[in-house]
Amino acid sequence: MAKHVVVTGRVQGVSFRAWTRQQAEARGVSGWVRNRVDGSVEAILAGPDAAVEALITALHEGPAAARVEAVQVTEAKAPSEIGFQIVN
Repeated sequence: MAKHVVVTGRVQGVSFRAWTRQQAEARGVSGWVRNRVDGSVEAILAGPDAAVEALITALHEGPAAARVEAVQVTEAKAPSEIGFQIVN
């Protein structure tokens, strides 16, 4: 399973990307996360269905300093690389 996720709210400047990478690695999810110019955070998540769904559920909360307003999820193509990266 692979999903494209866009998280909106107060999600930049609150360690959201580092937190997402930590959560992804703990669940064995591959992909990447990055900040977008519109203030949102975008990610590609790939891995076992249950792990990806669990991470998406966690993204609705985010790290303690974040205030998530919405999480938009669409289908995506799985990345060719294993592991999870913070990209620019």
